[in-house]
Amino acid sequence: MASGEGFLTDAQREMLKIASLNVENNAATLSSSPKSPKTLLSDIKLPAAIKAPTAGAAVRHVRRSHSGKYRAKKDGAGGKGTWGKLIDTGSELYVDHNDPNYDSGEEPYQLIGSTVSDPLDDYKKAVVSIIEEYFSTGDVAVAASDLRELGSAEYHPYFIKRLVSMAMDRHDKEKEMASVLLSALYADVISPSQIRDGFIILLESADDLTVDVLDAVDVLALFLARAVVDDILPPAFLPRARKALPESSKGIQVIQTAEKTYLCTPHHAELVERKWGGSTHITVEEVKRKITDLLREYVESGDAFEACRCIRELGVSFFHHEVVKRALVLAMEIQTAEPLILKLLKEAADEGLISSSQMAKGFARLAESLDDLSLDVPSAKALFQSLVPKAISEGWLDASFSTTTNGEVKTQDEKVKQYKQQIETIIHEYFLSDDIPELIRSLEDLKAPELNPVFLKKLITIAMDRKNREKEMASVLLSALHIEIFSSEDIVNGFILLLESAEDTALDILDASNELALFLARAVIDDVLAPLNLEEIDFSLPPSCSGSETVRMARSLLGARHAGERILRCWGGGSGWAVEDAKDKIQKLLEEYESGGVVSEACQCIRDLAMPFFNHEVVKKALVMAMEKKNDRMLDLLQECFNEGLITINQMSKGFTRINDGLDDLALDIPNAREKFSFYVEYGHNKGWLLCSLGSPADDVLAPPPVMVP
Repeated sequence: MASGEGFLTDAQREMLKIASLNVENNAATLSSSPKSPKTLLSDIKLPAAIKAPTAGAAVRHVRRSHSGKYRAKKDGAGGKGTWGKLIDTGSELYVDHNDPNYDSGEEPYQLIGSTVSDPLDDYKKAVVSIIEEYFSTGDVAVAASDLRELGSAEYHPYFIKRLVSMAMDRHDKEKEMASVLLSALYADVISPSQIRDGFIILLESADDLTVDVLDAVDVLALFLARAVVDDILPPAFLPRARKALPESSKGIQVIQTAEKTYLCTPHHAELVERKWGGSTHITVEEVKRKITDLLREYVESGDAFEACRCIRELGVSFFHHEVVKRALVLAMEIQTAEPLILKLLKEAADEGLISSSQMAKGFARLAESLDDLSLDVPSAKALFQSLVPKAISEGWLDASFSTTTNGEVKTQDEKVKQYKQQIETIIHEYFLSDDIPELIRSLEDLKAPELNPVFLKKLITIAMDRKNREKEMASVLLSALHIEIFSSEDIVNGFILLLESAEDTALDILDASNELALFLARAVIDDVLAPLNLEEIDFSLPPSCSGSETVRMARSLLGARHAGERILRCWGGGSGWAVEDAKDKIQKLLEEYESGGVVSEACQCIRDLAMPFFNHEVVKKALVMAMEKKNDRMLDLLQECFNEGLITINQMSKGFTRINDGLDDLALDIPNAREKFSFYVEYGHNKGWLLCSLGSPADDVLAPPPVMVP
């Protein structure tokens, strides 16, 4: 009779052999152990083929094997006193699912393969959906929020690569949107170093991109140039990136194309910004036109559901106040359409399509323009007065919106209105002539120094809606005005006015927040504002004002690496870079004069700088050098400059004031700085250099700066 082992496979035989040897070894160890109790051996009954040892004889341990010498009983299952069958070679175990005692744990286990998740791969997949949604909606705020919530900030360079590579294979609209998003994310969500790393990755993969996008070199070069123009990449990035790339790579061609084709041409900033179809101002005008068209179509059809769908498809929730304003104007122009317009606005409010803040803002915008609207609709004010209580009573306009007690809409003071008209003309003339002294004379002729903050607000508001040249001119003008006729308080109050109306400014200039942050940071770099003034401005803003976010952005810009150089060149160089360069030139000419130079030659060098608004820096550096060198020869130079009218009394006083502001720090390096400065102030008063408002050296100039209490 064949042994049960004949039905085993080779693998099963090997397993059986190993198991048998293990069992025998364990049994031998158990029986031979000196500490084993004897009752264990007496309880084991040996098979009949083996005789039990006689009394007094040594116990013989039998080593059994499964070689077949001892035939297993009943298909190898063993008999009494054996280990039994190790592997069942009979029929397979069957589990009946209908058995009342069925246990799912008896089911055989099945291993399921699964791949290990890579965080970078997950990040790349997630950003694709964010980018796709942004291209379809154009909502920068949502894209920034989604990217921030995604986390994994260390992978942001790959977001830049994916955003640009996806835009490269699409239309100009998506390319423009990608550039706008990068500018919006800069320093707020994505750090400057991550921006640089992202473009390095793009340049390294330029060879692969050319396979899918035939003009990849030119398109990527334009993205690179646009990043430099938008100030999210410094110009120094290009030569540094060139050193990091192989000479034969397409990335080198991209850098060369960006430099020679886009960044070295005249008016390159404007050309690059409009390469993909213009700026955001065109988009705003297009949205306004679409709003007008859909409202007129609604008045004709009366389909409020379709009108709400069209408003929703515009994808400009931040611009819904314009829908409210234009709808109300249409209701005034076509009075028969008033019930339809009110019905549409009510349904839009009930659906949450137009928020309460956007609704109130739309009414407020219309209230501000009622004077102009009255020229076309004589009864505009009366109609507006009737619409407001209807909207409040129906619950879709906040009851806090109200007019003056006499029933007339609030209007600005006539003097302020007239002042605004006059300064607007003055500002436009300045942008044409670039004549700072003439502008200062015009402002002094107005004799309204209490309205200086209003001028600052108007200047920057007009500049933000123009090109980089005008923005640079506005910053230079602020430096000159701060020296000549504007106090620090005027500058601070002007920026507070700007930031309080930031939301209204953003209605016409969508990137107003970024522009205002740059103006704030530039004012600090130009010493027009002190860093502590940013805290004062932030504290003065209402809690819910979006201007606080702008102040935070300005702090972020100032805290970046090489912030001074970058911010001075934020609008394409020009006077901003000259200011920094002038400081070095002033230092060198003063050192040359101190080492034995001629007074007339030093005056000519100061005159050649052609920056009269910056001559206070000459005064400041000359006095510091006189303290350090213990040489009063610098006073002779200042006297000559004052006699020639090269440095005015205002500039001279400003230079002394700057020294006084930093006297505590200066005293750390020059122990007798206070005594020396006191002597210089007295000397300046005697020579007529300083304004009487500075007071005596003991009372005013040397007094410690006041502590600002919020």
